[in-house]
Amino acid sequence: MKNIAVFASGSGTNAEEIFKKFQNHSYARVRLLLSNNPKAGVITRAANYNIQVCVFDKSILFHTDDIITTLKEAEIDLVVLAGFMLKIPENILKAYPNRIVNIHPALLPKYGGKGMYGRHVHEAVVAAKEKQSGISIHLCNEHYDEGKMILQVSCDLSENDSPEDVAAKVQKLEHKHYPEVVEELVLKLD
Repeated sequence: MKNIAVFASGSGTNAEEIFKKFQNHSYARVRLLLSNNPKAGVITRAANYNIQVCVFDKSILFHTDDIITTLKEAEIDLVVLAGFMLKIPENILKAYPNRIVNIHPALLPKYGGKGMYGRHVHEAVVAAKEKQSGISIHLCNEHYDEGKMILQVSCDLSENDSPEDVAAKVQKLEHKHYPEVVEELVLKLD
């Protein structure tokens, strides 16, 4: 059985889709949810699936190896970022090379980088009058939104779409494709 850890900071709709996908899976399970936000809605979602939760302060993430210890103790094979608002530090990247995956709510390299998350991305897409948006699923490296691309899926936008409309279209793609990509990645683990 392969073990997955999900990192999330917010409400956790993408995380919940992953929880559902692996709830009774034959070869993988979500073993751990890690969050830097003690008030995050994702914590309740994880509890509904009987997933162990670890809440931590960002100083723990950036100044200790405690998170790596937690991941190793839980025998984590793959780390999935699902709306995690902090940059993954180098020590964790080194501990899990090519085993940390992220989803971004735009077609990278456009609308990526520091500060480009959630509503900020969708507002920028609308302001630029883009005809398409979508999702980018990629491996993590030491730079925001620059890791090796795994999958990009686009959706058409209309000139009347608001940032909320764009968010709804993108979220449908996230919920459909992210759990599938995570499953494919788990299958490839040795």
